[in-house]
Parts: sequence; C-alpha cells; structure tokens
Amino acid sequence: MARRPGGGGRRGRGQKRPQDRTVDLDRYRPIIAEWEAFSEAAGRPEPTVFRIRAGQVSEAVLLERLAEQGFVTRPLTGLPSFHQVEQAPRAISQTLEHWLGLIYIQQASTGVAAPEVGVSPGQRVLDMCSAPGGKTTHLAELMGDRGCLVAGEISEPRIRGLLGNVYRLGHPNILVVAGDGREFPEGALFDHVLLDAPCSGEGTLRRSGGQAPNQSSSFLGYVTAAQRSLLEKAVRLTRPGGTILYVTCTFSPEENEAVVSEALGRLPIELEPLELPVPHARGVTSWDGKKFDPRVEGAARIYPHHFDSGGLFLARLRRLDDGDEGSSSGWGAVPTRFPDEEVRPPNIDGPESDAASLEERDVELLDSGMADLAARYGVPAAPDVRRWILRGGRAWMHTLNEWPLNVWEPGPWRPISVGFRAIDFDSQGRPRPTNDLLRWLGTAVTDRVIDLDAASLKSVLERQPIPTDIEARGPVALSWRGDVIGRGAVTGDGLKSEIPKARAADLLRLL
Repeated sequence: MARRPGGGGRRGRGQKRPQDRTVDLDRYRPIIAEWEAFSEAAGRPEPTVFRIRAGQVSEAVLLERLAEQGFVTRPLTGLPSFHQVEQAPRAISQTLEHWLGLIYIQQASTGVAAPEVGVSPGQRVLDMCSAPGGKTTHLAELMGDRGCLVAGEISEPRIRGLLGNVYRLGHPNILVVAGDGREFPEGALFDHVLLDAPCSGEGTLRRSGGQAPNQSSSFLGYVTAAQRSLLEKAVRLTRPGGTILYVTCTFSPEENEAVVSEALGRLPIELEPLELPVPHARGVTSWDGKKFDPRVEGAARIYPHHFDSGGLFLARLRRLDDGDEGSSSGWGAVPTRFPDEEVRPPNIDGPESDAASLEERDVELLDSGMADLAARYGVPAAPDVRRWILRGGRAWMHTLNEWPLNVWEPGPWRPISVGFRAIDFDSQGRPRPTNDLLRWLGTAVTDRVIDLDAASLKSVLERQPIPTDIEARGPVALSWRGDVIGRGAVTGDGLKSEIPKARAADLLRLL
C-alpha cells in the first residue's frame, strides 16, 4: 500500500518537491527475467477487476445481473470471486450492484494477499494498515463475517474511505481502530496479522502510464525504518504458531527482502515458502552487493506481466514459541455499550452512575429494537449470529464473540466503530432500522416493503413525496428491482425517502 508512514496521504498530482527524484525502473533489470514483457505490461492501462461480495449474493446471480446489462466478464484463474471486465456499457462502478455493495473493484494482484494470511471463521485477526479496505473486506469474507477482525489505520481521511467500504459491503465482524501501527496497543494476541506496509508504491505504476511514483532522497531510509518497526510490532502481536503476512506494492528489494531478512535474523519467526495460485517470481537473495538470508527466496514477487495486474511482494512468517507467550486472556466479551460512551439513549432516565440499572436499560432498549424488526419487518431473530452495542443513542450490529479492548491501555489510538450502525432511536426511544441494516438484511425483510419503479424512485430521492396505499405511518423499507435499497417513511404528505443525500445522489445517477 503506497503511502507515507505517519502521514495523512500522498502529495497532490504535480506537486513535486525539489528533492524528489524520478525512479529509474532499469535498476530492476537484473532481477526481472522477462524484462520486455514487464516493460510492455507496465505501460498498458490496467484492466478493471472486481470481487463479488460473498455471503450477500451468489456468484451466478451477480454475473447474470451484469450480463443482462451488457457486461462481458471472465473469471480470474487462481482468484475465486474475482472477475475481469472484458466489455462494458459503462463503468462498473456506475451500477446498482456496486452501489448495493455486491461488488468491490480491486486490483487483481492485491486479491492474492488475503487468502495467503490463512484465516478461518471465528479467529482473531489484525490488519495493521487497512485503508481503503480491499484486503480488509476480503479477509472478512474469508472469515465468513465471524470472529474479530481489527482494522487499524493511521490516516483520518483514509479511515473515512475505509468505513465507507466496510458499511457499503456490510461486514459486521470488523472493529476499526485509529492509530499508528508502530504504537498499536498490546496485551492481546492475534492468530494472524496482515501487515500491508507503507511503501514507495512502485507496483502501482500502471495508474500513471508506467511511471513509478517519485521519491525524495530521504524517503527510502524513512520508509524502511517504518517497515522494520511495523513488522517487529506485528510479530509481538501474534500468538506463537500464528502467522504474519508482510506485503508491499513495490519492487524495491530494500523494502521487501531486506526488511524480511533483517527480521529473520533477530525476531522469533520462520519464513514459510509461498506457492501462490497465480504466476509469480521467487524472492531475491542478493541485491546491490548485499546478501540476504537465503530463506527469503521463499517469498513471492508479482510483476505486472504475470497476470496483467500491478506489482506485489508477499512473505509469510510464522511466529515461533520463544517462551514469551504474551497474553491471550485480554480477549473478553463485547459489552452492550461502547467504551467511554457518555451519551445515554433518549428514553433512559436515572443516574448515569448506576451501572447495573444502566446495563438493564440498555438490554431493554436493544430488545425493543429487535422486537420491532420482527414485528414491523418480519425479520426473524438470530441471537446466535447478530449482536448489538449502543453508541451515541444508536445500536450497532456486529458478530463479534469477543474483542481485545478490555486490556488495551489508553494511548495514541482510539476505537472508531464495530460492525455498522443498525438502529436509530427517535426522541421517544422508538427504534428505526438504518439504511445499512435494511440493505444488509435484504430478502430477510418481508413486511412493510414498498417496491418502486424508476420514476417513483427518482421522485422520492429528489425529496418529492409520492402517494402510497399504506395507511400506517412510520418507517418502511424501500425496494427497487427487487433489492432493498434503504429506509423510507410514510407521512401525512405521502411516501418519503430517508436515504442519506450523498447516497441518494449516487443512486440517482444510476437511474
């Protein structure tokens, strides 16, 4: 992932600093055997690739829907759920399927990473540098939306993009945390850690016509120091026997094999040779007169010509048992109220200090929300799957059995969200399901669903009420083409949309 460690994003296009230098890719001729194929692929525009959101739609149904609109796609060998667009009537981002979160546009090479982490449903997983969320949401899918996936990110602007993707795709097992990965809280160990480290981003060169991103003269020393610190922290956060996947999107051996080689020499880890399901090259064992630990040959390098994508480096490390098992007891039950929550739901009276009473009232409030889902929308209860937590007078839905916040010491980090916002409560404490929850529930919503045609949908999205036969006022689910798209309300003026303006504007462009 190309970004400056500790920074808030990359410089704008054309804002070249005086000390910036152009990267000469010829320096990699000695390690790239098929140089002509590499150069030719690097200069071509990259094809559009998308991943189907497993768990929310079947692959066959999604592909049929796209084909009916004129899209021609083909599956990518070795990457389940990934498809490349061969012909398109428009950008695939301008489809209802994308708006609903049924697809995620993702560079093919990056789709290799998540499966190599080796996650399973119910595990404890950390993605240390997670924005914008492609690998994070892929991990969540591979976990079956079960277990706890902590997504860390340092950049506040990038966190907003991460949250947008988590909410759009509807992943209830993701705990988003803001903070520098080098200062990530300890006290609870993970089964797996993905470190998609900040790097020079040379593997993204196809986005700029084959030109690698410019770098300052001091950048290499700065970024490799950050990479080493992040990898050391990742090892400390992994339980003995667990795995760390170190990933960059650069060709630079200084940021790849050199970092891993140094870690192998001083940290309790072993490198597990990778055998990827896609074409790739082995790790290099020497560079610029320096020899690396020979085990780094078991790492993998993906170049643009391997399967018409970007560049990627991957090394999988297993944490050894060095006698320091750390702490796994820090994992505890998720409470009914978010940490440091000070805002009480609007229908709760009484002393805030009465913890037992507050807990009881929290449960009552959440129970009322669940009962409303069943009574008003016909949604069956699923206490073994769906769980709830209050924050800011709203209920968030998640699927975590446990989380690590119970033992994390206060520091330069903060929890942002868990799962997604699911139920709002009005000033009288009456529950109203959110747009995200209704979309996520989809066909489970069977009552008070109003299916709109394009003209009616356009009117309500433009904030123009339309007549309705439903007499009972209050919230309803809106549907278009058989898909639940969000929340509306039957009022004295007619049917109104309660889909947020920005999302409504995006949907209007699809009509």
